[in-house]
Amino acid sequence: MPGLLTTQQAGEILGVNASRVRQFILEGRLPAIKLGRDNLIREEDLNLVRDRRTGRRPLEKRAGSKKASSRKSRKK
Repeated sequence: MPGLLTTQQAGEILGVNASRVRQFILEGRLPAIKLGRDNLIREEDLNLVRDRRTGRRPLEKRAGSKKASSRKSRKK
């Protein structure tokens, strides 16, 4: 099928592993077609996650972070 990639192929293009690509799919950030046990991704849809920010957000900006709220209230 032209223009369709496996999670492994998509991961190689994006520079991440296949499990991270599956995570993008589960989060709804990357559309995919389920074919049997495989997810197939349209090559043009990789642009939706290609320019993502890497790493975690700073602790203070994470929603519902207990550590963030406890760190703010703690005095040094």
